[in-house]
Amino acid sequence: MNIVLFGPPGAGKGTQAKNLEKKLKNFQVSTGEMLRYEIQKNTEIGKKIINYMNDGKFVDDEIVNKLIQKVIFDPSKKNRLIFDGYPRTIKQAKNLDLWLADTNQKIDFIFFLNVNKETLIKRIEKRKIVEKRSDDDLSTILKRYDTYMVTTRPVLDYYSNKSNFKEIDGSLEIAEIASKISNILKV
Repeated sequence: MNIVLFGPPGAGKGTQAKNLEKKLKNFQVSTGEMLRYEIQKNTEIGKKIINYMNDGKFVDDEIVNKLIQKVIFDPSKKNRLIFDGYPRTIKQAKNLDLWLADTNQKIDFIFFLNVNKETLIKRIEKRKIVEKRSDDDLSTILKRYDTYMVTTRPVLDYYSNKSNFKEIDGSLEIAEIASKISNILKV
């Protein structure tokens, strides 16, 4: 089963992806974690990524696509993917559809975690203290949210008319969101 979790930064995609990863024995495909790994390893790609993140921008599609393709084309992960933070653009969504079709896969469920800006700011400020993430300062949060509204919001339109699209109130408690997702997945 392949699942897409999307919503604004701080909506809880990563938390829910980790829950599903354990429950389903699937693989979390977190673009954020992949990008932070490249930064941590101080790779050439990592150096480019840090500039995008510090400016509150999304990382270039070409960089993200290379990382995502490796996972999709890995036969050991076939039909066991949980996309967390991908796709973020219409182009990425269309690429994802093509790559999955090329590997005889599809998206089984799309979950949109809908959360308002005020709740996100509170969550991310808390996350900054707990996780000590450099990309979680207030000005970056606001830039990322604005970028999301312009760039990723159209992905909502792309997916929302599909029968496997489910919108969930992302302002609920973690356990409530997990329960709603589990009920939809019947797991």
